[in-house]
Amino acid sequence: MTSQVAKQQTKPKLTDIVLERINQMKTTQDLSLPRHYNASNALNAAFLELQKVQDRNHRPALEACTRDSIVKSLLDMTLQGLSPAKDQCYFIVYGNELQMQRSYFGTVAAVKRLDGVEKVRAEVVHQDDGFEIGSNEDMELVVKKFNPSFDNQDKPIVGAFAIIKTDKGTDFTVMTKKEIDQSWAQTRQKNNKVQRNFSQEMAKRTVLNRAAKMFINTSDDSDLLTGAINETTSNEYDDERRDVTPAASKEQESTQQLLGGFRKSQEAKAKGANDDDNNDERKGEGDEEVADGQTELFSEGTIKPAGEANS
Repeated sequence: MTSQVAKQQTKPKLTDIVLERINQMKTTQDLSLPRHYNASNALNAAFLELQKVQDRNHRPALEACTRDSIVKSLLDMTLQGLSPAKDQCYFIVYGNELQMQRSYFGTVAAVKRLDGVEKVRAEVVHQDDGFEIGSNEDMELVVKKFNPSFDNQDKPIVGAFAIIKTDKGTDFTVMTKKEIDQSWAQTRQKNNKVQRNFSQEMAKRTVLNRAAKMFINTSDDSDLLTGAINETTSNEYDDERRDVTPAASKEQESTQQLLGGFRKSQEAKAKGANDDDNNDERKGEGDEEVADGQTELFSEGTIKPAGEANS
């Protein structure tokens, strides 16, 4: 019973913190979410999903993970316009840290948000499929031929490729099965049954993540969006792990200030409301405390992705 009460009390605090930060970023940092994206609904769906997530010891993620990492994961999800209700993302526990990772559908949705992107997709190549690569007049890699066959669908995967079509042309990324296996070997989920049981989708996700990283790092899009996409991509790789010790991490310190500032602002609002009936002058003082709380809440800017935090 106590655990259920704790969860009920946690939900509005975490979702309200993220929503307040998102609304502030819309004003001060020109954050633009997808037109039909409802951040509140996505956060509620994520919170429901989080109640099902457990660590390796079967402890609920909401108990095992730090509040900082939970807020960070929810914020990254919202910045990319993703929702677990559409199978675009999922949450995984590493130690006491929660991380959000994109599915293939989530990466497609995130990349489509970039300026000029018209089409995004990935395909797997099976043994005996007709497949040929070459180069164009600019010596850029292109897929010249892809003739999949229904008869080959159950044959081994030999590679995969991704296409990102923009108003300026089409970018191709190709990976052999050996390269895909090497990428999987670097992930935190080594030999995960998802990679074995859903090899086609996971192969498409892997090659699209590689294509997206190259495309994003050469784009002129918002640092908020591109940084969040890159951060999520790097989450799952061992060779890109970050120090998540609260005392040593700028991200964690920034999130702590976010949490603390939010609590201060809420306490100040409550204090101002309670004193309103008794003393108008006291209410004005409460309003000033709200402003102080908001200043502290946003004084350090957003929770920056790893690349920005180290720059």
